[in-house]
Amino acid sequence: MAEDEVTPEQLAAIAAENEEPEPVNYKPPAQKSVKEIQELDKDDESLRKYKEALLGPGVTEADPNAPNVQVTRMALVCESAPNPLVLDLQGDLEAFKKQAFVLKEGVEYKIKISFKVNKEIVSGLKYVQQTFRKGMKIDKSDYMVGSYGPRPNEYDFLTTMEEAPKGMLARGNYVIKSKFTDDDKHDHLSWEWNLNIKKDWND
Repeated sequence: MAEDEVTPEQLAAIAAENEEPEPVNYKPPAQKSVKEIQELDKDDESLRKYKEALLGPGVTEADPNAPNVQVTRMALVCESAPNPLVLDLQGDLEAFKKQAFVLKEGVEYKIKISFKVNKEIVSGLKYVQQTFRKGMKIDKSDYMVGSYGPRPNEYDFLTTMEEAPKGMLARGNYVIKSKFTDDDKHDHLSWEWNLNIKKDWND
């Protein structure tokens, strides 16, 4: 069987193995602005210091036209990769559909998402990834990123270690649809990219 000639039945079996669990019935708390949080209990010195450690010394003036959450970069972190595998998410997102990350089958890697929070605390950030092969969804992963306050520097989030699929049937092209969202279901950024699993890095 030639590389990438996987049958619909085999794809259906892979999809069944990766069936997602039932969603958790979680209701996020009411949103408060950074200013409101800093005004609360301001006479309590220990609480004031604790909030300053979490939120910084004061509300910084962000660009009023900038979104609250800016997703700047995505990287595949793989020690054995011969070159850096990085997508600049502030450029032309459509261009990613015409290129592919190459991963050697069976290697271990993590996905790193870099992002900025500009104005208000954002609760329950989440990175969601759906993987398609020959048009069929075969996997979905949800990664809880957490809650973050505004600051001038970027934050980095690393997923748990993943292992690239291996074997003749696993080799070929995968389309991955990624989304950075939160408890309030804001779509901070959605992008699509390709992953090509090969027998070796230079195949």
